[in-house]
Amino acid sequence: MAAATSEKLQEKISGNDPATPRMSVNRLKYVCLAVLVVQNASVILCIRYVRTVPGDRFFTSSAVVAVEITKLLTCLVLLLGQQRGNVKQLGQLLYDGLFCQYTDTLKMAVPSLIYTLQNNLQYVAISNLPAATFQVLYQFKILTTALFSVVLLGRSLGRLQWVSLLVLFLGIGLVQVTQEGSGGRDVVEGQSYLTGLVAVFVSCVSSGFAGVYFERMLKGSSASVWLRNVQLGLFGTLLGLVAMWSKEGAAIVQHGFFHAYTPMVWVVVFNQALGGLLVALVVKYADNILKAFATSISIVLSTVASVQLFGFAIDLPFAAGAGLVILAVYMYSLPKASTPSPRLGPSEQAPGLHNKSVIQ
Repeated sequence: MAAATSEKLQEKISGNDPATPRMSVNRLKYVCLAVLVVQNASVILCIRYVRTVPGDRFFTSSAVVAVEITKLLTCLVLLLGQQRGNVKQLGQLLYDGLFCQYTDTLKMAVPSLIYTLQNNLQYVAISNLPAATFQVLYQFKILTTALFSVVLLGRSLGRLQWVSLLVLFLGIGLVQVTQEGSGGRDVVEGQSYLTGLVAVFVSCVSSGFAGVYFERMLKGSSASVWLRNVQLGLFGTLLGLVAMWSKEGAAIVQHGFFHAYTPMVWVVVFNQALGGLLVALVVKYADNILKAFATSISIVLSTVASVQLFGFAIDLPFAAGAGLVILAVYMYSLPKASTPSPRLGPSEQAPGLHNKSVIQ
């Protein structure tokens, strides 16, 4: 017994204590979660602010292109880090991934096109909806993603998840009905609630399809997620430039690409660009339940901040609808009920196997 105690003490002194890495991972998990909460809430509030503040307006299509370029450069830097700074190896990796496997590269044009549409629609939606309302209505993407997962990936949903989708639909419907006729509630002259509502709906549908399509591409290939993001970034930049030229080309030629870019606009650009990378970290170190908590807390934070910053008024129907959405997000993240199996005796159980539910 004394020898065992001595060995444990030696492990702690030498830093080989198995509990140490677990503590580090847990700490990183909650740090990522906290940053994700701030990112989810702040990006909506910042976009709402820069789109409603008096003065010259920046071109949203140029911001979409700036976000794609930032993501592309970030992924290239990460790939270079994976190659330990060897530029030649990075060039070979990009040549193999982009040109030798050109069919996979071309397939990424589909989600790139949809993401470009989605990013432009988000600006339209947030420009026409209060930040808190958008944050709640945008959770409709959970429903669209779930349905596309069932259809395209053959994924099965548990009974609790189907119930959560129904609760989500009811909550969003309640918020939409109560907000449609509301006046003087974070309303800016020239905005259209119907336009914002349609933009949110189309954005959620496109987000669900593009996310499931991208997941299918990742699972059907050995390419790294960063290489896939480089492919997305290349097509996203090209398609974004086409959309920018067709939508605001003449005005951008006259005023410049970075017209009316304030420090807050750059905060929006970097926030959107790095948001996807942050989600990747949370997926790696956290789980769906913690992600659901992050989404729920960000809804509460953005609502409270909207009251303080934009004069948003909370009534009972909105609070009830938002509460249903938060409940649905949490319910959807819970583990699927495992199929009951015959009870085995201790000698019949396989070593190292336990009843663990897999979060879908």
